[in-house]
Parts: sequence; C-alpha cells; structure tokens
Amino acid sequence: MSKPVVETFATTEELVQAAAARFVTEVVEAQRLRGSASVVLTGGGTGIGLLEWVRKAPGDIDWSKVDIFWGDERFVPTGDAERNDLQARQALLDHVPLDPARVHPAETSSGDYPDPLEAAGEYSATVHAYLAEHGAFDLHLLGMGGEGHINSLFPHTDATREERELVVAETHSPKPPAVRITLTLPAIRRSRHVVLIVGGEAKAAAVVAALNGASPLDVPAAGAIGSESTTWLLDEAAAADLPS
Repeated sequence: MSKPVVETFATTEELVQAAAARFVTEVVEAQRLRGSASVVLTGGGTGIGLLEWVRKAPGDIDWSKVDIFWGDERFVPTGDAERNDLQARQALLDHVPLDPARVHPAETSSGDYPDPLEAAGEYSATVHAYLAEHGAFDLHLLGMGGEGHINSLFPHTDATREERELVVAETHSPKPPAVRITLTLPAIRRSRHVVLIVGGEAKAAAVVAALNGASPLDVPAAGAIGSESTTWLLDEAAAADLPS
C-alpha cells in the first residue's frame, strides 16, 4: 500500500481545479496503460465541483472507455435531488459521450431493489464483476466530513468495521438520510489511486488524525489507501494543523 502524499492549495477553488486536473491525468494514463479507465466518484461540494471543472477541460479522455462508479449513494428515489448520481450527471456525465453500459449507479428505493440490503447486494455483484475482470479501480475520489467519514463510512459503525464485503447498506447513518449504500474500506483499497479532496477549517483536526495513523474506526479516512498512490489534496484551512 502507498504512503500518503499531501498537496496544499491556497484556496478551495484552486483545490477543486487541482482535483479536476488529477482526474483527467489519471484517466488518460489508465487508458494509455490498459485501454480503459474506471473512476469512483464522490459527492459533496468539492466532489461535484471538480466534475464541473472536468467538463470545462476534459483533456484527452476517451469517454467511451470510462467506467463510472459511486463511492456511496443515498437511499432515496431515483431522480431525487439528493442522489449523488443525479448531481454527477448534471455536473458532467450528461455532457460527455459516455457508454451508458459503463455507468454503474446504485439502485435505490424507487428502483428494482426497494430493500437496502438487497440493493447493496446487487451493487456488490456489479462491483465484484468489474474487479474480477479488471483487478482494481483506477481512481477513487473521496471527500471527507469533519469527523473523518468517507463515502458513508462513519466512525464506529458496522459499515466501517467491515473487513470482507465490498458494498454494504448503512441503515443508521448519523448524517441524514439515514439509509445509504456504500463502498467499504476493502473496496477503497482495491483502487490503484486514491485521492482525498478536503477543504475547510472544520476538517483540519481529522486531517491531522488520519495522517498521523489514527484507527480507521475512529477516523475512517485513515483507512483510505490506494495500492499505487494515496494523495491528500487540501486547501490551506484544512491543512492548518499540519506541521509546516
């Protein structure tokens, strides 16, 4: 597993632009090496913001050979404004020539899997099938909450404790909505490159804890490690407690 690298930017806007540039670089390189690329998307302000920047400057990405996954999804009806899937489509995915068969959203409550455990099992099957063929995700993007959560992996929850399954249902999320589908730490570790995009002073303490070896049960972001690289992209506020 890779040792984390930290890059700091003066503003959140510069941070988001840097994350978008990293997206393009990793996708283009994966396609050069392996003919296709896979990206696990994250939601939130920075996650959606970087997709808007990729839309403006997509570089040399061959969109027909990109597989898209999501790190987590809120268990709300298809088309609900809270869905990470919908937000990502509005920001980027509906504006580039993706192969629809290579876009893999998790089904939620108005789909064919009204039970979250069943929905998690179905998404797990999709993830397992992809990884069985390709070995790993190429790029896993992650935001982080102030308490250190990533995807829908919150401190001291069964989802964060999971050591085997790649996808689980979180039915008691401390952050609403309470029911979600999430990739686990084992799934994140099946990624070649993990990039955490973190902005804001409220997250500075969790950044330090994660980088200083906190238990992933206490700070889930500490367990986000790529097989080839792990990069923390921070604005100055999020990096404020790191040694200079």
